Amino acid sequence: MWKDYLVSVSKECQFKAPATEADSALIKEKLNIDLPKKLADLYKETNGVFGNCGISFIWSTEQMVKENLFSRSMRPVDTLLFFSNAGNGDLFGYLIKNGSIPNDDIYVWNHEDDSQRVIASSLEEFIKGWILGEISV
Repeated sequence: MWKDYLVSVSKECQFKAPATEADSALIKEKLNIDLPKKLADLYKETNGVFGNCGISFIWSTEQMVKENLFSRSMRPVDTLLFFSNAGNGDLFGYLIKNGSIPNDDIYVWNHEDDSQRVIASSLEEFIKGWILGEISV
């Protein structure tokens, strides 16, 4: 389902082997959060989504853990689960409330002023908007 959707958005999407159960368990272990269903389903098909020239639309599970741990070391509050970046220092992610992800909204975190705002109401909307340039930060 996800690969078909992604290719329908852009033929430049490239995929890797699916994430393993160990990859997903590492997210739970290191970040203390369950992945939202849509992102978990995407990882079951491909461990990240990439474009031409190495652009990463959705990080691999390994990159997700690394980037979130780094972010949490710099900021005292873990209010977002990041899964992608804008290439300018801003990051995309899901809101974390009371240790879980309450909805499908996708946020952008501004690295310059530490603000965050909703930019898409779902992972599908984010992916389409980001790849096609309909979302800007």
